[in-house]
Amino acid sequence: MKTAVYYKTKKITINALIHIFLLTMVVVCVFPLLWMVFSSFKTQETIFRDASLIPREFHFENYCLAWQQGGFGRYFLNSILYTASVVIGIIIVSSLAAYAFSRFRFPGRKILFIIFMAAMMIPVPGSFVALYVLLNKLHLRDTPFGYILCMISVGLSTSIFLLKTFFDKMPRELEDAARIDGCSKLGIWWHVALPLARPVLAVVVVFNALNVWNEYILALIIFDSRKFMPLQVALQTFRGEFVTNYPLLMAGLTITALPIILVYLLMQKYIVKGVTSGAVFG
Repeated sequence: MKTAVYYKTKKITINALIHIFLLTMVVVCVFPLLWMVFSSFKTQETIFRDASLIPREFHFENYCLAWQQGGFGRYFLNSILYTASVVIGIIIVSSLAAYAFSRFRFPGRKILFIIFMAAMMIPVPGSFVALYVLLNKLHLRDTPFGYILCMISVGLSTSIFLLKTFFDKMPRELEDAARIDGCSKLGIWWHVALPLARPVLAVVVVFNALNVWNEYILALIIFDSRKFMPLQVALQTFRGEFVTNYPLLMAGLTITALPIILVYLLMQKYIVKGVTSGAVFG
């Protein structure tokens, strides 16, 4: 009886410690976001003088000023265009490539796949010089199309790896049934493979959308014209040489973060399924 009570107490204690640790991590992760949102409603004088997290007065005009002074309209549309184009491009190319690596047998398949996976180990800044020279030779520098192509290439390796892992565990009987019904290889990819891969595609969408939406350095290298710059460039408007307008900067950061948070919330139910893709097959 004492042994059972001991193990039950031990289990309750361990679970309590785990929950305390997880709650602490939640607070650590969420507090900067809350500080950013509440600071966006303060003034330049009270943002650091006021010790309370919640402002005494809410200055909603900070968002209007941030939108107007930062020129968010043009940059916002640019980022939406880049994010949508890159995500669609990555889904099409990576799903086709992953399906080919998983289902087709052709010379050099393993070597080519290893080359793709090796690209995951190369940091993006390490390829800046090569990308700059290549885009110059192709006359694609300072063009949205050149930037979109670069961002597609950045996200391909990880996306191909995730999708190939899923396709490897997909039952071949489904493809055989579709082939009997008259589906071509491309038709099987479109009607069978992609619908089943929706959880993994959701992970690919979230990861790549987050990467493109927050990208800043590569845009500075490729673009000379400010009219092509993404949304992150607008945030630099509020940083002066000597003074930074923190309330407007926090308002701009909140505006910038909202779309990607919305995308994550819409795809949230697929995230866990995508990470554990293939576990239900067998």
